[in-house]
Amino acid sequence: MSVGELFASGGVWVGALALSVGLGAVLVPWVLRRTEGRPDAEAEAARVLAGGVWIGLLERGAITLSILAGFPEGVAVVVAIKGLGRVYELRDRPAARERFVVGTLASVVWSAACGLAGLGVTYLLVTGIG
Repeated sequence: MSVGELFASGGVWVGALALSVGLGAVLVPWVLRRTEGRPDAEAEAARVLAGGVWIGLLERGAITLSILAGFPEGVAVVVAIKGLGRVYELRDRPAARERFVVGTLASVVWSAACGLAGLGVTYLLVTGIG
């Protein structure tokens, strides 16, 4: 791999991470607003899942980076850590559980798509097709 290809690949990785974390910060709350029911349940779920915005940002970054690095098992590690960290908070709160599952799924799908797109663009750059 030449120096130019290395810098181009690095730029693609940075772009994929920025897209995953940045646009994901808008996309995931949009999905959550479309799926939530009663306003009082939403407020209670948001209180239970305090810190979820930062966790989501880190989750999307870690998932995208693990796919770009060729370590897709990292997705399972991130989801497992996130689930274990919230298990006791979610045990008796069905509205918070639903919000957690929907938000996590939207976040994982989006960040994996960004990682795979970045991987595809990097492949095209390195093989000379792009």
